[in-house]
Amino acid sequence: MDTDKMVMDAKRIISMIKEAKKRTPATIFVSGELDQVSFEGLNFVGGKDFGVINGDFEEIMPILERNAKKIRKYQVDVKARNSALPLSDLTKFNARIEPGAIIRDMVKIGDGAVIMMGAVINIGSEIGAGTMIDMNVVVGGRAIIGNNCHIGAGTVVAGVVEPPSEMPVIIEDNVLTGANSVILEGVRVGKGSVVAAGAVVTKDVPSGVVVAGVPAQIVKKVDEKTLLKTALVPELRILNIAVK
Repeated sequence: MDTDKMVMDAKRIISMIKEAKKRTPATIFVSGELDQVSFEGLNFVGGKDFGVINGDFEEIMPILERNAKKIRKYQVDVKARNSALPLSDLTKFNARIEPGAIIRDMVKIGDGAVIMMGAVINIGSEIGAGTMIDMNVVVGGRAIIGNNCHIGAGTVVAGVVEPPSEMPVIIEDNVLTGANSVILEGVRVGKGSVVAAGAVVTKDVPSGVVVAGVPAQIVKKVDEKTLLKTALVPELRILNIAVK
């Protein structure tokens, strides 16, 4: 993975957020004399007595209010408030994505990657092929993670959208980070290195080393014993769908 060519420009993201129409996505369950109500282009699925509306709260509510005499009851489930950018369409990824993962729009995820429950991947980030993002990992905006990595549970890969002048985190191929480690803004972790559990990485890490501590320091080179302990399991990345 040529990570140097993949970093999304922060100013572009900021401009997109500024210019985007802020939306409050909602799902509304409604009952009443619905065959007498014009939903005026809203995404309505249902029949004459009961239905579900998906759309922007600010667009749906005026229609319900104008038709109050025909509406018996409704329940509102608001998904977000004044959100600038949507979540990704998960069906476009050739990856295993478990329930509860939150993936923003304009994220790239490589073939055979695994995104576990509770992971959050923000706008402009890229996850390489075969990489596992474990439970409750936070991958911040514009962060780049290479191929065949394992980002351990609870790891924070700092994002950089604000301030826009900062460089994002870049993690090269075949890197393993232990649980609850933190990779700070602008840090680059070299190919094949290991970040120990709980480490806070504040400066670049060269390839093929193990770092640990707060702040993280090099403790040794990656050796055969380390490779055995950090080996990935290919079976966890097998999909029952054709690779595109």
